[in-house]
Amino acid sequence: MSSESTEGNMNRLSHEKSPYLLQHAKNPVDWYPWGKEAFDLAQKEKKPIFLSIGYSTCHWCHVMAHESFEDTDVAELINKVFIPIKVDREERPDIDKIYMTVCQMMTGSGGWPLTIIMTPEKKPFFAGTYFPKQTRFGRIGLVELIKRIEELWNNQRDELLSSANQITFNLQNIDQELPGEEFNENVLKKAYQQLANQFDSINGGFGIKPKFPTPHNLIFLLRFWNRTG
Repeated sequence: MSSESTEGNMNRLSHEKSPYLLQHAKNPVDWYPWGKEAFDLAQKEKKPIFLSIGYSTCHWCHVMAHESFEDTDVAELINKVFIPIKVDREERPDIDKIYMTVCQMMTGSGGWPLTIIMTPEKKPFFAGTYFPKQTRFGRIGLVELIKRIEELWNNQRDELLSSANQITFNLQNIDQELPGEEFNENVLKKAYQQLANQFDSINGGFGIKPKFPTPHNLIFLLRFWNRTG
């Protein structure tokens, strides 16, 4: 049976000002704050980045922290495979916005804690939200996920890097406007249909995973209704 962190050593987050980052300062995960030190080390050691974004009052952030980030066995695995970085979305909304867009682009949904796996050059190739420690109820566990990514990084790195480059290219072009062209009404209809297909008519929200408020989806639906209704 795995042990959990104690009141012992503090990690690098102990020097931060963010309440959320300080909550993780005693984790056995060797967290780095977002910055040059972490990315330089990732390039030097040729390790992928494990980016975890949340905020201090986030319920599922606390659940994942207790299940996994406070567990010494899971922490040892994270530290071995990745350079782990913690970000407070309230302190760095710019970083949160970029990688939330990545998560929504890759999975069709988003939320917190936001979990991103990316190259040392900040190019993401995996995105998700909350992961339990062990696989259950059809949801892959963090331990299994890390082992799969470790195998892919060691044996199929070229494919991962190619995927990361494509995702980064799509991200860079997702917000570009098309000057001189009329807005295509079919784009709105397609976006509406995608949301309609994901709608959970029993529990509400979109998709089947643990749900988080996504104001931009609701605003879009209201505007679409106003435009077409």
